[in-house]
Amino acid sequence: MRKLTFLILVTLFAAYAGWAERRPVGHYLSDLRSQVVLNQGAPSARGNLLGVQPELYAPDYQNVERLRLKLAAYLEKARSEGLLGPRTVVVFPEHIGTWLVAAGEKPEVYQARHLTEAMQWMAVSNPVKLARGWLIAKGRDRFTDALFRMKAVDMAHDYQTLFGGLARQFGVTLVAGSIVLPNPKVEDGVLVTGNGSLYNASLVFGSDGRPLGQPQRKVFPIDDEKPFIRAGHSDNLQVLDTPAGRLGVLICADSWYPINYAVLASEKVELLAVPAFLTGNGQWQQPWRGYNGARTPSDVQFKPGELSEGQAWQQLALGGRLAASGAQAGIAVFLRGQLWDLGSSGPGLVVDRGGQQLAEDGPGARLINLWL
Repeated sequence: MRKLTFLILVTLFAAYAGWAERRPVGHYLSDLRSQVVLNQGAPSARGNLLGVQPELYAPDYQNVERLRLKLAAYLEKARSEGLLGPRTVVVFPEHIGTWLVAAGEKPEVYQARHLTEAMQWMAVSNPVKLARGWLIAKGRDRFTDALFRMKAVDMAHDYQTLFGGLARQFGVTLVAGSIVLPNPKVEDGVLVTGNGSLYNASLVFGSDGRPLGQPQRKVFPIDDEKPFIRAGHSDNLQVLDTPAGRLGVLICADSWYPINYAVLASEKVELLAVPAFLTGNGQWQQPWRGYNGARTPSDVQFKPGELSEGQAWQQLALGGRLAASGAQAGIAVFLRGQLWDLGSSGPGLVVDRGGQQLAEDGPGARLINLWL
């Protein structure tokens, strides 16, 4: 009886191990189309800020090459419209690199209707990796922390290969949205991870495909991020030299806080890029919920609910604060599509000293451009 029990357990374990290792890549018809919905100003030798708002779905992340082809198709569209040149700064949205955590997983991950279900499938199909991540996880949400930590090395490699490769292929400066990684830093031109806390960070790539500066860590994580993401510090905001001018990056909620603009102003910033992700379909039209638990800046007179989310973005974030930084232009781009049950919202906008212009909203991948 003992031998039979042992044999059954061994057989079950072998079957489970074999199932967990299988990663079939299914067929998926990805929509590569995009349209230019905002082209502000006249072509200029000084360059331009080009925002890419991709329409992404969970299966786009099953294979990194599949994702690359989709993003490259958007940039090919921009090139055909005369929007790419050596002084172009391309900006992708927040968390576009974060979902590389799902790359190479089992089909059940991409078929899941809810993010929590997808995360559970990832856990049961990576038991050893998850256990290692769990042992060194540091966030209050230990499970989410462990999931990102167990894939961190592969994510960092895929992120640099993908976005550095696109920057080099199209000869542009590229703000690669953001990605969640443990203690990310650049060493000898390579993005590497450590054993510290998780950060939501953005990296900029030059036209040679190499990183410019260090990963820019988000200073003000939103409430949904706080259980597993640690805040960066305003003092570590960078201003990077690019062919189009001195560039600063404010990740989503960071664009709402005066202290960040003051720091960038002291570094003589000229251009601002805001990669953003606003979850919830139709959230742009919903009442603004305030500063995610953080203290409202002293110059803000509005209370939660007195503005819509869209009005707040236009008045209290980049649109209303560009002048305080001394920058001449800025752009905010939002991740769109339907990643599990998260939803998405935000049409994107451009700002210069003449004012701001909101892009036309609607379905599909969209390109927004501001000539400098």
